[in-house]
Amino acid sequence: MKKLFIALALTSSLFSCKKETTNTNSTTNTSNGVTCVDNPNINFTAIGTPVGKLSDCIKDVDGNTYKTVYIGTQQWMAENLKVSKYNDGTSIPNVKDSLEWSKLKTGAWCYYNNDETNNSKYGKLYNWYAVSKTTNDNKNVCPAGWHVPTDAEWTVLTDFLGGNSLNMQLALDRAVNKMKELGVVNWNKINDEATNASLFTALPGGQRSSFYGGFNGVKFGGSWWCSSSDNHKGGKSRIIYEYDNRINLRISQDSISSGMSIRCLKD
Repeated sequence: MKKLFIALALTSSLFSCKKETTNTNSTTNTSNGVTCVDNPNINFTAIGTPVGKLSDCIKDVDGNTYKTVYIGTQQWMAENLKVSKYNDGTSIPNVKDSLEWSKLKTGAWCYYNNDETNNSKYGKLYNWYAVSKTTNDNKNVCPAGWHVPTDAEWTVLTDFLGGNSLNMQLALDRAVNKMKELGVVNWNKINDEATNASLFTALPGGQRSSFYGGFNGVKFGGSWWCSSSDNHKGGKSRIIYEYDNRINLRISQDSISSGMSIRCLKD
């Protein structure tokens, strides 16, 4: 099964919204009218000195709340998107049928394995048509003031976390180690080098296939859409695997109908 999963990029879990990171977890925090509840499983002692800094909570049009984190000059959502509408209130269809999903030419979302219980941890999976403003009538799936990051904006993140290196893959490996959740509770195995120093807490939320609409990869890898495309021939994404610490870029026509996670970036 692992060999089938060659296209995934990062999912996530919950964070505290404290303005300062410490070695203890708080209970709740209210910022800008949004209440966030801490995840007691976050172990700051194990993480050590974080590179990222937890920040304010935001809310989408459905009322879902998200923790956010500052990493370098950027502010990222610290959880995967769960919304079922564009931020103008227009609904995005939930498509369960596999064949229908694989033939779509319009925006859609689903739960991994069509199981709603996966929503709280991994968020929803979206096809490219829900992401690209050229295919969704210039709508934005992210909350107001936020957007799906471009390929270049993902590179800003990984460059900051990976540092300068003559070996580009080595730099990306460093970045991934700082992005992955600690341990093997959610990651399947081989996660010894993960530090989660960025507080990004990437989780392996899997994906939905573009070929036949089936699901694969949960606990083995995660994928996030970029808003960039290759001259409209295919969508770009960032992917992470459980069996190595590499982050990769996928560009292909086939990926347009894939179901992937979304992390939003502040404008």
